[in-house]
Amino acid sequence: MFPNATTVATTSLPLIDLANFTNSSTESRLRTAQQLVSACRATGFVYIVNHGVPKHELERAFAISSKFFALPLEEKMKAPHPPGWSVHRGYSWPGFEKVSNATSSKEDDVAVRKLREVQDVKESYEVGSESNPDMPNIWPPEEVLPEWRPFMTEFYWMCFEAAKAVLKALALGIGLEEDALVSLHSGHYNQLRLLNYPPIPAQALEEGTSERMPAHTDWSTMTMLWQDDCGGLQVEDPNHAGKFIDVEPVEGALVMNIGDLMMRWSNDVLRSTSHRVTLPPLRDRIEGEGRIIRQRKSIVYFLTTDPDRLIEVMGSCVDENRPAKYEPITQRDYAAMRARMQY
Repeated sequence: MFPNATTVATTSLPLIDLANFTNSSTESRLRTAQQLVSACRATGFVYIVNHGVPKHELERAFAISSKFFALPLEEKMKAPHPPGWSVHRGYSWPGFEKVSNATSSKEDDVAVRKLREVQDVKESYEVGSESNPDMPNIWPPEEVLPEWRPFMTEFYWMCFEAAKAVLKALALGIGLEEDALVSLHSGHYNQLRLLNYPPIPAQALEEGTSERMPAHTDWSTMTMLWQDDCGGLQVEDPNHAGKFIDVEPVEGALVMNIGDLMMRWSNDVLRSTSHRVTLPPLRDRIEGEGRIIRQRKSIVYFLTTDPDRLIEVMGSCVDENRPAKYEPITQRDYAAMRARMQY
């Protein structure tokens, strides 16, 4: 599946305790912010503990998500993702989305068909703000899963509160005013994604006939992810193209990564790093004579600025020795370049 790629068996990502930023002295806050930025300069990925989302709420989110994905397909299809690439809400069935790093400024059916020759074996559900005029939420009928809409609506904003603390630390760590990045995010254009990877033969991933999620960067400002104990998430080593590092589950920690928007704003000071979901590193995640990889579940929160905001390199990240690497582009236009190749 990855003929030119090698993997590292153990994670080497740093771990940041956000309590040292949110509940500490000015000196400790600055030191923690600098540690976070240092990690994001190096790999673009970091574990964060004491992130502000209570354990019992995360457990409930995973439990409700599991109940939804265990429903019969006809029940899940009562809240289907709309056709096309412009609205990302509701339920996406296995094979509907094809993740990649491909971009296009226009429709390219030939390239899309080529990408879809290998199917992504995953299903997802996308939730946003009820006040997003561009992407109205799509909800299952109440009788299908009564707790889905009220909980996910509340959980969406709970994740945004946690994200704001991370944004403040990033801003302070790169020399900006603490609220500089928070002020660019209203919260109404983020995306909560519930993900389920069904069991799949290991051979299908090894031979490249199917994928769980191919290598890609995120087109967000930043992403927060919680994963179960299955494993399989890998991040590309920024210093060794094609070498992927296992991001093993760490109890109580979220995985935060820098997205393309933050990389553009920071003029590559902060890295948006390629990552993928593939074979888990531990043998006990593969079961039976058929070598079936067990189910994997995760919850992802994409933090994104408002669609008409211009994404241009910040003045503090440019000097005579480091000119701007990116032309200005709106979030709407950048997202369209990526999305039209995935649906």
